Amino acid sequence: MAGGSSEPGRTVTSKVLAILEAFETSRGALSLTGIAEKSGLPLSTAHRLVTELTAWGFLSREPNGRYQLGIRLWELAQNTGRQLRDAARPYVQDLFSLTGETAHLAVRAGHEVLYIDRVYGSKRVPRASRVGGRLPMHATAVGKVILAYEQDWVRDAYLNRQLERHTAHTHVDPKKLAAELVQIREQGYATTLEEVRLGSCSIAVPVFHTGRIGASIGLVLPTSQAATMTRHLPVLRGIAAQIERATARIPLETLLGSHVAGTD
Repeated sequence: MAGGSSEPGRTVTSKVLAILEAFETSRGALSLTGIAEKSGLPLSTAHRLVTELTAWGFLSREPNGRYQLGIRLWELAQNTGRQLRDAARPYVQDLFSLTGETAHLAVRAGHEVLYIDRVYGSKRVPRASRVGGRLPMHATAVGKVILAYEQDWVRDAYLNRQLERHTAHTHVDPKKLAAELVQIREQGYATTLEEVRLGSCSIAVPVFHTGRIGASIGLVLPTSQAATMTRHLPVLRGIAAQIERATARIPLETLLGSHVAGTD
């Protein structure tokens, strides 16, 4: 990559990351002008860096001149959380097979949950996440479980943040959410009802590692099944126990990756 930066306070690395981040919130391809606008870079700078990223395979250029994330970036990303995903995947598959519902596994990444693996069911449920995607902890069942079992300082810091409201049903009152997290610890599971997407609900249980919260595994179901989703708890808890046994000998930092396990 070219060195030097003509813009004070911005390194070449920060510019490259800004370009890649531009695709995080975009569901489709971006024009060069769109990339420049989203990354806050001059068009000439964006053109130079985008050309280099395309040559490296981190971006790909479509026949119409627009850009998408490249296959090489996807290949590198497969190493993120790979040990956990590889160890847990058979059990996530089992969870889907036993329930027929969309099953997923998530870990904490800063103030969000990062989805490590997911098996989609055939039912029409609004999709809010994907493998490699992130969502706020307070709006998801997997996130609430992780937050409930996290260290006090992590929980307190999170509740002191401005909590994003995704729908009218998202719980954003810090005091009420704190009380909900206490209840989650007491009952051992979390649920949500249309807190991220209308038409869907979710349930999740913790996955521990050497006495610490390591991850969470859960199900996403149509809202019509909200009243009966706790019937899946025995299976969820059984699968969580299987994952705990399968990963017990792998150090937590190795399992999750230091960029995930140590963030706050």
